[in-house]
Amino acid sequence: MSEVKNKRPHGKLRRSQIITTFGPGAMLDLPRYSVLVAGLDTWRYAVDAEEVREPRLVEKLKLILGVDHLQLRPPPPDIDDPALPKTGIGAWQFPEWFITEVIPVPGQPPNERSRMLVHRKQLQGKSRFEYKDGPKTRKLSVVPIRFVCACSNGHIDELPWRFFAHNGASECKRQLWLDEIGTSADLSELFVRCECGAVPRRCMSDAATKDMHALGRCRGRQPWLGSMVYDANCVGGNGQPVFNRLLVRTASNSYFPQLLSVISLPERDDDLIEAVGHLWTFLQHVTTVEVLETLRTVMPPVKAGLEGHSNDRVVDEIKRRKEGVQSGKTVKQAEFDTLSAAKAESGEEKLDKTFYARALPEARWRDLIKHPWMKDIDRIVLVHRLREVVALAGFTRFEAASPDTSGELDINVRRAPLALEISWLPAIENKGEGIFLQFNKDAVDAWYAKPQVQAREKSLQDGFDAWVKEHPGSKRMFPGIRFLMLHSFSHMLITSVSLECGYPASSIRERVYALPDGGYGVLLFTGTSDAEGTLGGLVEVGRKIHHHIRSALRIGELCSNDPVCAEHEPKDEHERRFLHGAACHGCLLIAETSCEQHNDFLDRSLVVATVENIGTNFFTVDGF
Repeated sequence: MSEVKNKRPHGKLRRSQIITTFGPGAMLDLPRYSVLVAGLDTWRYAVDAEEVREPRLVEKLKLILGVDHLQLRPPPPDIDDPALPKTGIGAWQFPEWFITEVIPVPGQPPNERSRMLVHRKQLQGKSRFEYKDGPKTRKLSVVPIRFVCACSNGHIDELPWRFFAHNGASECKRQLWLDEIGTSADLSELFVRCECGAVPRRCMSDAATKDMHALGRCRGRQPWLGSMVYDANCVGGNGQPVFNRLLVRTASNSYFPQLLSVISLPERDDDLIEAVGHLWTFLQHVTTVEVLETLRTVMPPVKAGLEGHSNDRVVDEIKRRKEGVQSGKTVKQAEFDTLSAAKAESGEEKLDKTFYARALPEARWRDLIKHPWMKDIDRIVLVHRLREVVALAGFTRFEAASPDTSGELDINVRRAPLALEISWLPAIENKGEGIFLQFNKDAVDAWYAKPQVQAREKSLQDGFDAWVKEHPGSKRMFPGIRFLMLHSFSHMLITSVSLECGYPASSIRERVYALPDGGYGVLLFTGTSDAEGTLGGLVEVGRKIHHHIRSALRIGELCSNDPVCAEHEPKDEHERRFLHGAACHGCLLIAETSCEQHNDFLDRSLVVATVENIGTNFFTVDGF
């Protein structure tokens, strides 16, 4: 492979895109190249690399990755000053096989077109191939081939074209061709052939058949870490060899980032928090007052930075920063506890903190709960200031491995690494606002105990089991019907709120808290990586949330695709929507950037009565 030097005319990516879409191991098209984003070892920072501080997230990631020391850094910015060190992200040219423009072949049918398959080493310059057409020599333009091969462990490699064309290993070095029949560019209309003619041309659809080994065993190649980096132990969960699968470079299943995010929890003493944050590299391993006293004695920066703060208070703050991991709390449990404990508004809010949340005043809340559809919601919390930190821990191909319903990443999931040795991870911080709705725990548990709800959960579980049979390597777990109810309600509310809050629905995101031992709630929030990231629209929506909930429930009663949508059975093998109940693009599905479960695990019949009226609805809309 050849390294691609990033030059200004090649264009730029937003830093947030590096985390969410184009991290190490992802493929993308530049104006002149197709490249594979290189590992963290090639990322170049200025002398003083910026750090994203979020101790609770760092502790979680250290546990997941099994490392003792870890930092979070934003992707390196583009610096225009030539006097400063160069910054940027490395990339490798990938794939190295190209196809030429169409070459006329004598006697070829009029509906067929043929192109030569050529390797990078055969090119003249960067994008030309010299083709000898009789006595003449033509310079043909080339483009990267759109097919590569990969495996379920995240490894990726050039498609073994000669192996595939000859239906097995071969010493033949003759020219390869790609023939196209028709105009659809479907795999069934693409054929690979060798000029030797020893084997009839092979259809590309053969390479996509899962139960065949047309592309051979995976070599464990990890080219984003270096041209000669291989994983010698590429085996499946059953210990058997893993075979290559066809992958289209631009397909949506070519790269699934594994992201872990947390909401920064409120701080108690701003001066102390700031001091500990700046010295966290030195203080993160402190466990006792005696150790801290020693550090203050031998390290002048620690002594100066903690001036005016007692050892006891500093040690308490260090322990508090690690509380999310040390106390055994999950990511979402810690957030739920903080949101549900928010104080009521006083009218003298100071919005200069990273996190600031206040519940609606008691007088205002008494007015809202008079509405029948609000009786099972305990409180509304207005999150004036919110900071979300998102870190990239690894990636998968073919199947996504998202955080579970408690916000945690599975330690046992085999993720492709971002670097040869992990000492830091890329992360971004988003600042914004939100609204939190806390549900009455007794009401949710009473709803769950209904026989109709239990029967519906069995139906949804059957659908999930059918999905698992088609995805045997998935680590996904069925989240339970209480999560599905809250998740479906969240989608309905996002659609309703977006009509008036000033944000498009695609920019509003959710965090669903379905914690049987802790509580139930939904947080809708928005955030960007700029200086403020908020317009105040969601907070204002929270002051009249009863209006938006009523609107969401009314809209959810009837879908434009009813009765087909409402009558859908999750285990129906004809529709093959195993993770959906009464849910479709006409009612519940929203932008996947907004949904924490990629638009899976949805059923509006759990929220409101549909035309089926199966008695599983949590909300009753009579008397609206």
